[in-house]
Amino acid sequence: MPLDPARYTELFRSESQDQLASINRALLTLESEHESPAAVAEVFRAVHTMKGMSATMGYQALAEFAHELESLLDRMRGAGGRVTQPVMDALFSAADALEAGVAEASETAVRSPVMVRALAALTAAFGAAPMLLHMTEHAILAAAPGVMLGGPTDAGPDAAPDAAADAAPDPFDGPGVIIRVRQAENTVLPGVRAFMVVQRLGAIGEVAAVSPTLDVLEASESAQAFAIRFLTAATRETIEAAVRAAGEIDEVSVDMLGRARKRSSGPVEDPTIEAPSARAARQVRIDITRLDTMMNLVGELVIARGRLLQLTTGSADPALDETVQQTAYLVGELQREVTASRMVPVGQVFDRFPRMVRDAARALGKAVRFEIEGREIELDRSLLDEVSVPVIHLLRNAVDHGLEGPAERIAAGKPAEGRLVLSAVRDRAAVLVSVSDDGRGIDRGRVLDRARATGLVDASVRQLDDTDLLRCIAHPGFSTRETVSGLSGRGVGVDAAVNKVRLLGGSVELHTEVGAGTTITLRLPLTLAIVRALLARAGGEHYALPMTHVRETLAWGPDSVRHVNGRDVLVLRDEVLPLMDLRQLVQLTASRVEGAEREIVVIERGDRRGGLIVDELVGQEDIVVKQFDAARDAHGMFTGATILADGAPALIMDLGSLL
Repeated sequence: MPLDPARYTELFRSESQDQLASINRALLTLESEHESPAAVAEVFRAVHTMKGMSATMGYQALAEFAHELESLLDRMRGAGGRVTQPVMDALFSAADALEAGVAEASETAVRSPVMVRALAALTAAFGAAPMLLHMTEHAILAAAPGVMLGGPTDAGPDAAPDAAADAAPDPFDGPGVIIRVRQAENTVLPGVRAFMVVQRLGAIGEVAAVSPTLDVLEASESAQAFAIRFLTAATRETIEAAVRAAGEIDEVSVDMLGRARKRSSGPVEDPTIEAPSARAARQVRIDITRLDTMMNLVGELVIARGRLLQLTTGSADPALDETVQQTAYLVGELQREVTASRMVPVGQVFDRFPRMVRDAARALGKAVRFEIEGREIELDRSLLDEVSVPVIHLLRNAVDHGLEGPAERIAAGKPAEGRLVLSAVRDRAAVLVSVSDDGRGIDRGRVLDRARATGLVDASVRQLDDTDLLRCIAHPGFSTRETVSGLSGRGVGVDAAVNKVRLLGGSVELHTEVGAGTTITLRLPLTLAIVRALLARAGGEHYALPMTHVRETLAWGPDSVRHVNGRDVLVLRDEVLPLMDLRQLVQLTASRVEGAEREIVVIERGDRRGGLIVDELVGQEDIVVKQFDAARDAHGMFTGATILADGAPALIMDLGSLL
């Protein structure tokens, strides 16, 4: 039965994105080192994988393009992996061509002059297949995959073995372990799975021979049985786990005393060494929409748990109390496990940015050393996808506006190469994502002049602190430049970043110093779905205050409150904190009963603190965040809404925006 590509397109794209990330990562390494056989080999392996997957899916144009690129890379491997800048530009163009083909996942995706020229340029750089350089683009496309480098064209998937092949030496006549694999019936993408078996084995040893050949296996559209001669020191269990990690394997047999090993005259390696890659056998791919659905269901369970606990409070039935407490515990454990399953290292998204920074720097004629710190910090997958947009804006702004050109940096006594750092650190229940550069910094004077001219600040203002500066440059359309850059605009980029982060329930901080650089920090919650919050009441209404920004709570004490410059402040352990009244913030008209008890919630964002006056503190609760359209005059004060245990709604406040 023929393969229906439409059923497996998403799997193909997901697997291909991993390979594209490896290609770009290796190309950046190759460009920085100018000579790296290991990097060229990594690109070659990834392109080879994509060729097999594309052929299996029936994306012939993409497979042909990958095939030609693979041949060119093979020539590069023979040349020792040494490259020049024109070669690197052609390689990056070829990587873009592959990415375009994967994005479209169609037959016509790579039949464009840009991709043909990329291959021709790369071919010219290595002086191979000169006929390719003199052919028209149409002729090149018509000839594919017949044009090859350094030898005859590889046999296609349907090619029959010839007499020379029959006379070839036995591939299993040599040292090693013999592995026999049988794929499960109705295996999805059997050719890709077969290649994955070889790839995973390659991580723990050396694949010496495969029968049938790997090209034949990759082109197959039905389940296969095949054998592998494998050189390794791993145990039988580790080898079998690596094979089964490829998925949809029906049977694996490992002959540790195969005829090859019996012939070996060399020392027998210790078979007790455990390979760490065997852990991959316990991992599976799950569509993020399924995790979203699970999180929504768990959120409803959390609400139901709160309601159940409230209804059974004071129950005289010990058995009922015990059952309710056990149910509440299990719901809590389920919540933690589902939340943990959505957490992924930020490196999965951050690794996309080095290529973008490299391209932006070259377009502007700047030298930039881009560094990523904290790749291992984990964040909710859906949140990580959303935050990539503001990070892109900030990185482009830093390259375009923050970092100077080489001549300007040298004149200022700096290295010609600018430094740009993207970092992630954990801060209690939040993650801080920072973009820092060592460039010229933001000219506060120019920003102030522009802000006065546009009416963003009063004419009497003489100085902008970091908070006011951020508010100005994040205003829509704000810019101090006379010309418009095609790459970015400081105001536009920061505006987009600030708005996006606030929608995610986070906040943005800025620090800049003229001549030393700029740092913009995004403070983000770990997850968007369920958060711990302090519930407060004002005028009979409930409000949820995320614990991320809550430092402590205090009873209202007239002796600790002062009136300074027309506003109330709180004197707390020799620290003066501005006070805000929740009633006034939400514009409640109902009067407060005189003499009634009041509470103060001390909130913080970075090194800024303040006090929020509320009528009453109700307690802490895990709340399920629901998105909503904020009121017209809310000024971004709310990030969402929730349903409390008693069924009443409550607005979730963005405490960071109050400071």
